[in-house]
Amino acid sequence: MSISSQHNALPIENENLAPNTLNRSMSVWSSFTMGFAVVSPVVGLYAIIGVQTVVTGGGWFGALALCLIMQLFVATVYAELASQFPITGGAYKWARLLGGATVGQYAGVIYVCSAIAMLTTTAYTGGVWLATFWGSLDNSGASMVLWGAAFLLICMVLNLAHVNVFKTLISLGVYAEIVGSFGIALLLFFFFRQHDFSELFQHMGTGTAPSETAAFLAALAIAGWAFIGFDACSTTAGETHQPKRMVPRAVFLALSSVGLVVLFNSAGLILAFDHDELMNASKTADPVTPLIASEFGSWISRPFSGIVMIAFLACGASVVKYTSRIVFAIAREGGMPDFLSHVTAAKTPRNAVIFTVVLSGLGLLLGLSDGAVAVVIAFGTGGLYAMFAMTTGVGLFARLSGRWNPALGELKLGIWGLLINGVAFIWAVFEFINIAWPRPYIVLGDPSWWELWAIPLVLGSILGITTLRILVQKNRNH
Repeated sequence: MSISSQHNALPIENENLAPNTLNRSMSVWSSFTMGFAVVSPVVGLYAIIGVQTVVTGGGWFGALALCLIMQLFVATVYAELASQFPITGGAYKWARLLGGATVGQYAGVIYVCSAIAMLTTTAYTGGVWLATFWGSLDNSGASMVLWGAAFLLICMVLNLAHVNVFKTLISLGVYAEIVGSFGIALLLFFFFRQHDFSELFQHMGTGTAPSETAAFLAALAIAGWAFIGFDACSTTAGETHQPKRMVPRAVFLALSSVGLVVLFNSAGLILAFDHDELMNASKTADPVTPLIASEFGSWISRPFSGIVMIAFLACGASVVKYTSRIVFAIAREGGMPDFLSHVTAAKTPRNAVIFTVVLSGLGLLLGLSDGAVAVVIAFGTGGLYAMFAMTTGVGLFARLSGRWNPALGELKLGIWGLLINGVAFIWAVFEFINIAWPRPYIVLGDPSWWELWAIPLVLGSILGITTLRILVQKNRNH
């Protein structure tokens, strides 16, 4: 049997024989809605619109569109891999199967840390909308951390409740997205539009960035946050019916539908408000609600905040599920403590869920520092783009070396698969470097050196500690 044939068989066999397994309770719709909730047009856009406008000055719509197009290349590689290797843990398992145990260890650590950072980012920004809904928004670091912690606790409870409770919330989140993102954008576009389409590409370089080129690169880096999370569909493949066929579809549907809504929503906001009005609103913790209220009336503030809050909670609960499945998969392979691979009678990895939330809660303490929003967003994106680069890189190497035969999967792209894989790898490496590059003008206030170099420092430490662990393990084995 060839190596690629062995790899084609291993994931499903291992999944079924593992002592701790998860229920296949997710249809393609459930997989799509979870992926949709993780990527989330509301969370993706409303979390970055303020930073984008302040840093670039405007004109960031083009960077947003370019980032979506390039991320679709990355998603195609994930869909191709998922069509052959659909198993809990997604990219971590692919790295281990195609690159070997050592590569798998690096991938696992990067994936867990970056996904937890993503959850921390979601909780930090989601806490703002939780506070806004209850009329208790306070821009102080301590208040935002406390609201973020409350947000995390709600997400944890939703993950530990009955699966139908979780599915109901995710469905509500999708409906909230339709109203809070697409619906509002439609009204703004057709009834409140003030500018022609050229406004989408105006004012680039009039923000804190020192030049137009610097502003565009910063806009690409910030836009990266809006199009992550589609890999949640592949990470939860072990719980999806007919995963070889359904997971690739869910990956494409989640990213493409969210991407189109994000673009339309951003266009609606940019075209409906004056540039100075957008700039002034972007300097606040919640730049969107005042803008919407200025057009529709103050009565809409609380309902709109409630809609966005539900969307954020759906996103946060989905990210907890997504991240805990990565933890569960690594623990089941022996890469983390064994108790994290245990499941309840209802087949829920409770220990992995609690572990994920606790670590993410500790990460919220970064919010005590001034100007932490941009830093936290960087933490939540940089590591995941490192994982995108690693996954597409391992896929490209395995494809060229013969360790992986994509023709054995359900999604068959032929020579186009190789070209797409190459473009995806180059893009992921570029975007990771772009996000990690220290820029004092992105972090508001007077950032310290460690805030500017946060991503290289954290990832360097992660890789260094992992290398030491691998070396110690090898010495023990000898």
